[in-house]
Amino acid sequence: MEATISANIPGLVGRVIVSEGDQVSKGQTIAVINCMKTELAVISEHDGKVKQVLAKEWDEMDVGSPMIILELNEVE
Repeated sequence: MEATISANIPGLVGRVIVSEGDQVSKGQTIAVINCMKTELAVISEHDGKVKQVLAKEWDEMDVGSPMIILELNEVE
């Protein structure tokens, strides 16, 4: 099963911390969005493996813009 992690605020992608193939844990910071001179973390809500990174540095995000696709671990 897959899950899409989306931007929770509008702004520019400051950093994408994970890469395709990385294992992530629920609560882990996976990216940072710059909004009005403030850096805000995008947090994974799931445990899983990064299947695809859709956002790159300086991409403009709206609330709900897809950023990362995770292949979910079997047991959550």
